[in-house]
Amino acid sequence: MSNCISALFCKGKQYALLLACTLLATFFAVANVAAAEPRVRVLATTYPVYLITRAVTQSSPDVQVDLLIPAQTGCPHDYALTPKDMQKLAKARIVVINGLGLEAFLEKPLAAAGKITVVDSSKGVNAIAEDHDEGQHAAHGNAEAAHKDDHAPAAAAKGHEAEHGHGHGNEHGHDHGGVNPHAFASPIQAAIMARNIGRELAAAEPLAAKNCPETAEAYAAKLEALGKRLAAVGANAANKNVVALHDGMAYLVRDAGLNLVDVIQEDEEAQPSAARLLDLVKKIKDSKPVVLIGEPQYSDKPVRALSAETGVPAVQLDSLASGAASAPLDHYETVMTRNCDILEKYFAK
Repeated sequence: MSNCISALFCKGKQYALLLACTLLATFFAVANVAAAEPRVRVLATTYPVYLITRAVTQSSPDVQVDLLIPAQTGCPHDYALTPKDMQKLAKARIVVINGLGLEAFLEKPLAAAGKITVVDSSKGVNAIAEDHDEGQHAAHGNAEAAHKDDHAPAAAAKGHEAEHGHGHGNEHGHDHGGVNPHAFASPIQAAIMARNIGRELAAAEPLAAKNCPETAEAYAAKLEALGKRLAAVGANAANKNVVALHDGMAYLVRDAGLNLVDVIQEDEEAQPSAARLLDLVKKIKDSKPVVLIGEPQYSDKPVRALSAETGVPAVQLDSLASGAASAPLDHYETVMTRNCDILEKYFAK
């Protein structure tokens, strides 16, 4: 009898020891997973915002930056979130948006997601009003005249919109409140976006993102240097006229001190009609632009057709609306440097 009790006691001790080891192993496994998980998940809505946010957080190992929509999507005018996108949104603590009306598709999902901090990177950018009336294209002549106050761009643009009663957004189903949302295509405006992101991430997460403002400042200085290089392109050019495929180039054209005579593709989702192309041929022959600007995000067929018809050279500049998800940290600067190289070739004295 005593032998049976002793055996049972030993088995009990073994079981207790096994249970303790199992619990301990589970504890360390959970602890290791927790340690591997970033303290803060930041979700960037679009590709250019992702590039800038990633650069701003490069010195903050406790911050993980993910991209909400696929990198090749481009501007998400009519984008619909997928179940995978919704899962990303559910895990995020902070969402960084482009602003300027680009993320209308996200308003309801964000409201339903609960406590997520939203960082609007567009605060204080010098926005361009969307208007496609004759002679009223964004950046035509001197876009700054409509935006004297760099710190109130949205109000200026909306006033412009109200004055004319309509705009590109309503005309083609992409309502951005009368503001061209592609400010990321300007290194100068991207610098403002970077500082906004750095400052607001640190305010939302003082420990994990404490390095972000300083990193953002250093990154913004690089972008501003690119902006100065662009500004020199048109400074001494006798002919500053260009025609672009899409109004995503308006900010880059303005940075370069050039004049955007017209855009070829007023609706991003539709090729220009034959009548539209004939009208553009006449306008190009009258205004004699130096180059016709295409973008890798869109088909270059209209640009090549107009170039063949008018003899004006076609070039391709990248607005960075889309690209490779695995791009290096300096991808924005590399692409904008390439844009500068191309423009300098055609506008050099």
